[in-house]
Amino acid sequence: MSSTASDISAAPSPQRRPVAVGVLAAISSSHLVNDMMQSLILALYPIFKGQFHLSFAQVGLITLTYQLTASLFQPLIGLRTDKRPAPYSLPMGMLSTLCGLLLLAFAPNFVTVLVAAMLVGIGSAIFHPESSRIARLASGGRHGLSQSVFQLGGNAGTAVGPLLAAAVIVPNGQRSVAWFACAALLGIGLLTYVSRWYQQHLLAVAAQPKAAAKPANLLPPKTVAWVIGILLVLIFSKYFYIAGLSSYYTFYLIQKFHVSVQSAQLHLFGFLAASAAGTLLGGPLGDRIGRKPVIWASILGVVPFALILPYADLQWTMILTMVIGFVLSSAFSAILVYAQELMPNRIGTVSGLFFGFAFGMGGLGAAVLGVLADHTSILWVYKVISFLPLLGIVAAFLPNPRAR
Repeated sequence: MSSTASDISAAPSPQRRPVAVGVLAAISSSHLVNDMMQSLILALYPIFKGQFHLSFAQVGLITLTYQLTASLFQPLIGLRTDKRPAPYSLPMGMLSTLCGLLLLAFAPNFVTVLVAAMLVGIGSAIFHPESSRIARLASGGRHGLSQSVFQLGGNAGTAVGPLLAAAVIVPNGQRSVAWFACAALLGIGLLTYVSRWYQQHLLAVAAQPKAAAKPANLLPPKTVAWVIGILLVLIFSKYFYIAGLSSYYTFYLIQKFHVSVQSAQLHLFGFLAASAAGTLLGGPLGDRIGRKPVIWASILGVVPFALILPYADLQWTMILTMVIGFVLSSAFSAILVYAQELMPNRIGTVSGLFFGFAFGMGGLGAAVLGVLADHTSILWVYKVISFLPLLGIVAAFLPNPRAR
């Protein structure tokens, strides 16, 4: 009898396994490649806006298409793979992203850009739930650390994208995006290695006698549903704010401070690099002091910086956005592991739900704020979104999980 992915995630281990360093490094590196290619869409916005004469609402629609596709499919894929693992789905997801990237390079019009964004979104939907599960399996019990390392790869890729765009795409034009196909092929190779390890893990677990079932949750189902709802509110606060901050950051800098496109891309890299660095903080700190304090501090802690940002000069704008990125990025690993510990038999479903909701809120935020920018201004949008981190106050309602 074969074992399901939920059995694997929930089954107690007789002794703590060592961290599978090679697998964790490969899955994090694949996350870097995956999110680097996705961030090229963000970096291409100024080019597309000028080339296809797009409004801010249409720019937001590109983000909405990519992120809504990822948002809708991720929970479904996570639910499916909880019941029936699919180890080699990961390289297939990267292949979809590669196809989207090539289509993006040669897109002749706005509609084709949307189709390309959809293919990238499908690749992301396949990648994130299973790769998050594998990071947990490779953690040796240090779940917060493994999720932070996994997220570090993604945020580093997101940060590198605009930097590469400034160096390669802005001087050479839209078609130079095709050069990044080599990175996608590298990602497919890494994910094939990870998939082979995962398949061997599945076979090893299936060969072992099943352990007696243990209670899956420490809290009653109604409480679990309430806590999941609170965590989703926090995800909304974080990603709606980040959508406005990142999607329109280059336009904000160009409009307010009259910097060049390349200079704006470098500032965007600074913000995203700080976000990547902060990612590594949340998981290990949550392992040590608990998830709730990390969640509380990371979202509510950026409130004063967010409120000051719209009134800062160029130098302070750069400093404040880097602080915001560093502090706020530590939240997601802690939130995800907190949710996974509430529902340890549904690792794929939980990962898909939270990654999907994060993508959905990012896409919706970009679209809504794009419409708002068309009717007001980017400067006004930055003033409006500065109040979103105040929603972090709902973290006060999270229960303190019992000690293990």
